[in-house]
Amino acid sequence: MLTLGVDLASADERTALALIEWTGTAAVVRDLRLGVSDPELIDAIRAADKAGLDCPLGWPSLFADFVAAQRTGDWQPVPADAAWRRGLAYRVTDLVVRAEAGLNPLSVAADRIAYVAFRGANLLAHLAADGIPIDRSGAGRVVEVYPAAALRRWGLTHRGYKRPGQASLLDELQAAAPWLDLGAFEPPARRSHDAFDALIAALATRAAALGRCLPLTAAQLDAAQAEGWIALPTGELGDLVLSA
Repeated sequence: MLTLGVDLASADERTALALIEWTGTAAVVRDLRLGVSDPELIDAIRAADKAGLDCPLGWPSLFADFVAAQRTGDWQPVPADAAWRRGLAYRVTDLVVRAEAGLNPLSVAADRIAYVAFRGANLLAHLAADGIPIDRSGAGRVVEVYPAAALRRWGLTHRGYKRPGQASLLDELQAAAPWLDLGAFEPPARRSHDAFDALIAALATRAAALGRCLPLTAAQLDAAQAEGWIALPTGELGDLVLSA
């Protein structure tokens, strides 16, 4: 199995991808690079069995309806309280991540992560035009991942690692996953937090491919398909490697 992790940014320069090949009791990094363009991403997603994007795959349904109503001049009074504003800003999956992992995903409706989501939506459109089934709940080729939440679920350091001067988490990851073979790609994983995030995204994508993520409830499925759904790993990091 080949899993691809993408740390998507609004510009190519900050975008990284990681490709991992899973072979029985080992996982081998086959590619890890920065400065990745849309055509390169599309080719890489096509070649992978499962691809994880660190990027919102949709917008809150309440926000989408609100914007559509504003455009048509449908001025309907709404309860402009904190709960209503939260519904505009955050997706159902964002609230689940907050409850399950204690982290607050950026709001795709009210933060700069929207610029990344614009790029992600364009990628999904190109893939769909090529006949690749797209299911924003993660059931198709592409799944939404959140590296910090994956690290948190695996009991690894998940806060502060992107600040200048912070020690790399690579040593901690290698100690927890001795079966992960970085080969010649260790230097970029150690040097760049974008490359490191892509690597974690590829690991989280493996968890999604194996069904080792928090399952959706029937009540959440419609929201997940419309808004996107973050795959939250369950179990241990070592569960990603199957016995021979």
